[in-house]
Amino acid sequence: MTTRSANRVLIANRGEIALRVVRTVRDLGGTSILPYTPEDLLSPAAELADEAHALSEGSSYTDAAAILDLARRTGADAIHPGYGFLSERADFARAVMDADITWVGPSPEAMEALGDKMSARATAERAGVAPVPGITDSVTGPDAVIDFASAHGYPVALKRTDGGGGRGITVLASEEEVRSTPAFEAAAAGGGALILEKFVTAARHIETQCARDRHGAFAVVSTRDCTLQRRNQKLLEEAPAPYLPEGLDARLTGASRRLLEAVDYVGVATCEFLLTPDGDLWFLEVNPRLQVEHCVSEEVTGVDLVEIQLRIAVGGRLGEIPAPRGHSVELRITCEDPARSLAPSTGAITRLRWPAGPGVRIESGVVEGDVVTPVFDPMLAKIVVTGSDRDQALRRARRALHETVVEGVTVCTALHEHVLGREEFTAADPRGGLGVTTRWIETEVLPALADPDAAGPAPAPAPDNPRTRSSYVIELNGRRVRLTVPDGILGGRGPRLGAGFAAATGRGAAQPLRGRGPAGRGPRAAEAAAGDPSVIAAPMQAIVTRICVEPGRRVSEGDLLVVLESMKMENYVHAPADATVADIPVSAGRTVAAGEVLVRMRPARSEQED
Repeated sequence: MTTRSANRVLIANRGEIALRVVRTVRDLGGTSILPYTPEDLLSPAAELADEAHALSEGSSYTDAAAILDLARRTGADAIHPGYGFLSERADFARAVMDADITWVGPSPEAMEALGDKMSARATAERAGVAPVPGITDSVTGPDAVIDFASAHGYPVALKRTDGGGGRGITVLASEEEVRSTPAFEAAAAGGGALILEKFVTAARHIETQCARDRHGAFAVVSTRDCTLQRRNQKLLEEAPAPYLPEGLDARLTGASRRLLEAVDYVGVATCEFLLTPDGDLWFLEVNPRLQVEHCVSEEVTGVDLVEIQLRIAVGGRLGEIPAPRGHSVELRITCEDPARSLAPSTGAITRLRWPAGPGVRIESGVVEGDVVTPVFDPMLAKIVVTGSDRDQALRRARRALHETVVEGVTVCTALHEHVLGREEFTAADPRGGLGVTTRWIETEVLPALADPDAAGPAPAPAPDNPRTRSSYVIELNGRRVRLTVPDGILGGRGPRLGAGFAAATGRGAAQPLRGRGPAGRGPRAAEAAAGDPSVIAAPMQAIVTRICVEPGRRVSEGDLLVVLESMKMENYVHAPADATVADIPVSAGRTVAAGEVLVRMRPARSEQED
């Protein structure tokens, strides 16, 4: 067997997860190497990494070739993908291994067996683990859905097989909705195959944090409860999962072991299940990577899951995993407004104070002065609170929220405060179990918080602390370095990096605004604002994920033109009338500003005039 090493670890990610891995690599005495794009030049992760290198112009964290090229040029002997971006790309994992670089993750074959929802269902069935009732084969039209619903009832869920993190799920409650959904058209235009499952309206989301080494050792580090969700996006997670029926721990461990052994999985993974009030346990999916909520499993066991990943990746043994003790809760702090049904909030963070004290851990990749845009995930931080039992953890969570200050953007702390005051969540249900379901946030909490007149606070001026020297972050030959010079030598006096980072590091330098601003390329809002019906404009700042038409194509009213993604939510842009596509000035993968032209149309009546 080839000897592997992980001494120079390239972290193919950004934000809080990149910073999380940087810290473990440093704990182990290794060297962390971080790629960055222009908007992340001044990020905390780039600041604390041992080496930070600019990606080539025009590339991003999803550019596998650019990441691999950087790994070669910097002498990286391992690549840690974090989560999101390239973490579940089997072809990237294979390319890393072919380059004789240690891949910190499962084999490409295991990733392919578990990487999309269709193959994962098939794998579960082979392993004797029951998935949610559904159709494992690809669903291409409404008839199969209607036939399934006639036997199993509505609602049902169409799921894009390549979807992750809650993306690509369409819930349908009637035959009319099935026949009118754009999901089939989007799939036919390159949006990935679709599978069908019964949409379970009353269930808890339970998962197991698993690890398995190449010698066959397996462990469930802890169970977790991730029931509190909105649109399949987790908001609060806890470990171990509370109030589980007797014997369920053993069922979860057995099912998880069979799933990983079925594909000879090596690494850490999360197996996700639905638990119904009747005690049915249905498999959802396996996430072949580190999860956002891994921190709560670490807190109740004392293990470092990133360290375990690195050890297993180089052929080491899993070792003994301590039994969970105490209880831990993770609050995701996202830029979303609870008063507006968690609508996205963007802007500059003008004031930022995280909580501290016993049992509080903060995982964040932002500092005061940063700019939040829709380009990346809306999560600013994770507040992880641990106590000797669940009651103490929840009390500490309330205290932590009271200490948290975020100004300039609206965040979801009001939702967490509300949840932590609701008895359905804080106490056991009289009938046994936890008295909430995966739909509780949408059906009970958000309606209680709704305020049609709510508005986020206006951005305030950034603080300014004059001093005798200023630090600048510059890029020299493609590598990030820090330059400290006397004030005024480069023109003007005072800080060049804003006060927030100075407070965070004590180094007398701070991080200015980060995040990609509005995309300034191409035609903009003025053209659309003139009321020209031939112009289809972006309704928001977003990423163009799919273009479903081409110039010269005739479309009918309601045909799908473009699919946008903003803060992990898909938005469909349809033709407003019968027309011919004249021009498409954007491309897939582009970030567009609100009002930027997506498609120009030629009215149908002009065909005869031509």
